[in-house]
Amino acid sequence: MANLLWGKVYYKDLFAGFIREEPGDRVTFTYDSSYIEGGHPAIAHTLPVREEPHISNNGLHPFFDNLVSEGWLELAQSRLLGRREVSRFELLLAFGFDCAGAVSIVDPEPSGLSEAMLDVNDPKEMALLTSRASLSGVQPKLAVIEEDGLYRPARIDELSTHIAKFPSPGHPDLIENEYLTTLAYKALLPDDEIVELDIKSIDGLDELALLIKRFDRSTEGRVHFEEFNQLLGRRSRTKYEGAYRDMANFILETDGCLPTQAYLLYRRILAGLLLGNTDMHFKNFAMFHAEGGLRLTPTYDQVAASLYNYKTLALAVAGSRDHPIGNLNGRHLVLLGEEFGLSPAAINMAAEGMAKNTEAAKDAISEAPLGSDDFKDNLIKLMEKRWNGTFSLIGKALSRKQ
Repeated sequence: MANLLWGKVYYKDLFAGFIREEPGDRVTFTYDSSYIEGGHPAIAHTLPVREEPHISNNGLHPFFDNLVSEGWLELAQSRLLGRREVSRFELLLAFGFDCAGAVSIVDPEPSGLSEAMLDVNDPKEMALLTSRASLSGVQPKLAVIEEDGLYRPARIDELSTHIAKFPSPGHPDLIENEYLTTLAYKALLPDDEIVELDIKSIDGLDELALLIKRFDRSTEGRVHFEEFNQLLGRRSRTKYEGAYRDMANFILETDGCLPTQAYLLYRRILAGLLLGNTDMHFKNFAMFHAEGGLRLTPTYDQVAASLYNYKTLALAVAGSRDHPIGNLNGRHLVLLGEEFGLSPAAINMAAEGMAKNTEAAKDAISEAPLGSDDFKDNLIKLMEKRWNGTFSLIGKALSRKQ
């Protein structure tokens, strides 16, 4: 019988408890008695502090499952462990030092890593030999550190300061897309918090990367936050299963959340739709564990995915699943606002804010110091099409309802 996996779980620098694999695909997490006695916070919204173990009968608990790498990084890390198929628990143990948020996982009996199955001609893959970072998302990415304005891959037991994203084989202009879309997004919502990013080189790598400053890191270390997939108790593979209103319901029904956060989230979704972001799923929205309760993190992962022919929305809108973005009209966005518990006046205020800042968003795209003219033109045309076909009709839809 194979040895069952187990690891130590830390909240920031505090030992919080043990995660253990048990027979039958069952996994338990148990808070350590000293952590409980110290009055420390829960490591996750769905894992309240208690003496009894938290039991998951189908693999990792959703909170931990969402910490495991996805896509390119998951495959590369699997090869680094010397196998093409590796369990999510094994990946979490091997690469859980630098996870998203404040929680880390340490393997008490770490296995050695091997470059035998890595592509030695790919400097990104070779950089993984000295990394213990776990990052979600299917795009090629690495954890990196900024030092005196220069960037290098993070090494073992180093907390990264930035996430580096690289072009995907099928989408060579992907980092250009996210860079320009995010600039436009900032112009649409100038009073909101958006991630800081830029396109720069990384020491030892031969291609430019999109560098995103981590909002879950500070001069004091790790910052506690959770994606909505974790807050809603969903595993990573179910990030597309649900509706935007599920996040609003969570905010409106959870102690410590402010109703105004639902309005901010609604505006963020509107801005993403205006920019053709059809890939806004549950892992692309998150909340900090702040002193007064849960609060939205800065916006991240804004990509005009519809430019790549991804035409259906990631989550259900106004009761419609797999809704084509081209079929969105003002009525759908009004219904979405109502699902968020918003009044007609609040919905209209959000729409008017979009109208007021649309020209500034176009200027942000056209005047950006990076990005090709062709891509800029395509993104601006996409915005204009979305505005004329959907957003300009919100006021009319509100009038009809009233």
